[in-house]
Amino acid sequence: MQLHTLSPRTKNRKNPPVGRGGKRGKTSGRGGKGQTARAGHKIRPEVRDLIKKLPKRRGHGKNRARSVKTNRIRVSVVNLGALDAVFSAGETVSPATLLARGLVRRAKGRAPIVKILGTGSLTKALTIDGCTLSVSALAALTAAGGTHTHA
Repeated sequence: MQLHTLSPRTKNRKNPPVGRGGKRGKTSGRGGKGQTARAGHKIRPEVRDLIKKLPKRRGHGKNRARSVKTNRIRVSVVNLGALDAVFSAGETVSPATLLARGLVRRAKGRAPIVKILGTGSLTKALTIDGCTLSVSALAALTAAGGTHTHA
């Protein structure tokens, strides 16, 4: 075996020349004339035109992370009627006790911010601690003889 007798295992196939006369002449398989016939042509995507027509809103887009609070804990709402059903007279109502009784769910792994609304009636004197109250809920609580301590 000598070097001049060796031949490659695979043939060296080249792509046929296109656009230089012969079988693939004139438009060379590129269709008509114009933008699509040129080298390196790119047609602007239709979706981009739709996106450009949408208005730029503050806080949505590049600046969203700075303007929209992602780590905020939403306020959990509890009605007075639910407190009346679950708690007995003289007990303390706090976010932790509400969580233990199953009236509110955990928010981001901890006890949530709770607001008590005046829907329903309150017949027992309760001590509310660490929760915000609506005006109607505060009126019903004081009428029932309960107290509210601010957080």
